[in-house]
Amino acid sequence: MNETAKRTSYHWHGSNGPVVVLIHGLGLNQAMWQQQVSALGKDYKVLTYDLCGHGETPNWAANPDLKLFSTQLRVLLDELGVDTCAVFGFSIGGMICRRFAMDHPERLSALGILSSAHKRSKIAQEAIVARVEQAKQSGPSATIEAALTRWFGEAFRIANPETLDLVRQWVMANDAADYPGYYNVLATGVEELVAPVPAISCPALVMTGEEDYGNSPEMSRAIAGEIPRSELVILKGLRHMAMMEDPAIFNEKLLSFLKRVY
Repeated sequence: MNETAKRTSYHWHGSNGPVVVLIHGLGLNQAMWQQQVSALGKDYKVLTYDLCGHGETPNWAANPDLKLFSTQLRVLLDELGVDTCAVFGFSIGGMICRRFAMDHPERLSALGILSSAHKRSKIAQEAIVARVEQAKQSGPSATIEAALTRWFGEAFRIANPETLDLVRQWVMANDAADYPGYYNVLATGVEELVAPVPAISCPALVMTGEEDYGNSPEMSRAIAGEIPRSELVILKGLRHMAMMEDPAIFNEKLLSFLKRVY
């Protein structure tokens, strides 16, 4: 494990090419990218890290928000001597990379917003706020089984119980006292990202699964519509964790985008 002065746990992977940063999702950790770092690492220097309060990075925030995570990434890049890079974020990671693009546009060469939320309907917002309350009462165990159903298609769940067990272990390892605060960022942070002024200016890949019901194709279309240099990709037949359901197609889309713009 490597750590910065702020105790962010991180790892370098791959070649000495241009830097690509991968930001994991809520309740997960940098290990979720294991099938991406092997593919991207052939041409790029890939940086993965654990968000504050996740994985091997301790919690140092009483009231986390997207600014906290944007600052964490800036400090990490500063300490590692990375001036500019491409940043790809999954789910809450896609929210963090948008916040980072708004705060530090000069640091970005390209952006990847993967299976991430835009403004929710009233019903969808009430549902995610209810899940935050469940997490406050019972910790990660309250929401994990329903999450696995949203994140993976039925056929994949039946054929790959070991993958579900691994993801379940990652989520259940989160501190029950800290987890609801981070879940709340996912629930409430979207509003500050809608229709950014000025608009995000770097090339952006906006991608989600066709069957990702919480971070839907409609949401990705709305995100892409607010970024002038964006490319929209909808992955047929895949749900939230498309990078694990079908890493071959997921990686092909990432590499195709990167090779065009970076």
